[in-house]
Amino acid sequence: MLPDHRSDGMKEYGFGTRAIHAGQRPDPTTGAIMTPVFQTSTYVQPELGRHLGYEYGRTQNPTREALEGNVAALEGGKYGLCFASGLAATDTMIKLFSAGDHVVCGENVYGGTFRLFDKVISRMGIEFTFVDSSSLEEIRGAMRPTTRLVHVETPTNPMMRLTDIEAAAEIAHAGGAWLSVDNTFASPYNQRPLGLGADLVMHSVTKYLNDHSDMVGGILVTASDEIHERLRFLQNAAGAIPGPWDCWLALRGTKTLHVRMAAHNSNGHLIASWLEAHPKIERVYYPGLRSHPQHDLATRQMRGFTGMITVETGSLENARKLVNGVRIFSLAESLGGVESLIGHPAMMTHASVPVERRQAMGLSDGIVRLSCGIEDADDLIADLEQALGS
Repeated sequence: MLPDHRSDGMKEYGFGTRAIHAGQRPDPTTGAIMTPVFQTSTYVQPELGRHLGYEYGRTQNPTREALEGNVAALEGGKYGLCFASGLAATDTMIKLFSAGDHVVCGENVYGGTFRLFDKVISRMGIEFTFVDSSSLEEIRGAMRPTTRLVHVETPTNPMMRLTDIEAAAEIAHAGGAWLSVDNTFASPYNQRPLGLGADLVMHSVTKYLNDHSDMVGGILVTASDEIHERLRFLQNAAGAIPGPWDCWLALRGTKTLHVRMAAHNSNGHLIASWLEAHPKIERVYYPGLRSHPQHDLATRQMRGFTGMITVETGSLENARKLVNGVRIFSLAESLGGVESLIGHPAMMTHASVPVERRQAMGLSDGIVRLSCGIEDADDLIADLEQALGS
């Protein structure tokens, strides 16, 4: 029998084997091969002062633990901690720090992350400096004696900028800070930041990890005993945990992560290449293309380049025609589902980012973001072709 994974007990196995088995074992009571949904708020204790490893649903849940162990194994980490959303995970992570501490953050993070840091957490005395994290000089120049964290997304949402994770970790550590990486866009199949020196990895489980657009969740992964101990306290103290049914759905998703990501990667590359040659598309942002200014970095630290593509159409009117004209792609928030989605970041995911900040990083009203699913690539290309021609 494969070992139960709660730390790093499956490192010797391949990615696909870990995706299917890590964190899980047949139910000892019935032999059920699928992890049960432990839909319970509390646990009976056999006598005062002795329990069976579980006390209360906010603190522990076996279904949640299975997902935590599974994703930790996929990221090459030791500990996973699940939350009710990606933002709940980010919010808990930032609570590791105190008033007077300073955080260097990539400027092109998810709009909800920017809103949380700039509009909520900053009121509590934690200071933030937003930089173009594709520039190591900007990261280095923003460091202060009070800097405790450098937080980046790579690739970024939606401009597809990359951060050199290994170099950023060196800068953070030299300044006495930790490096956290939002790995949602890449997935652990394509990129594993802990192996490049990061201290923390965050995912919106809603996206590629689950990939079926039927749950919302987040996770933090670390190999540090200290960080894990502090995060586990915060997870229990603040209580922003997911329900067991959502965790079960995500476990169903991670079992096929390796085969799904191969399809996302293939479709993304084919469609990005086609879009790059289209006369109505001014620019394509996709790390897998040689035209991407950080293509060499992408090939060094990524295994594949995902199904996320950003295009510049030239104007809001052109963007509107494209997103309204598709038939297979669906106009919707979110990304990373088996079905293809299309969105307008300036009016949707990044509407909370000030106009001047969006413009400074190239996020114009003509930008459209594509999340290419795993449908037939020819059908997706034909859909885009008719929408661009309409």
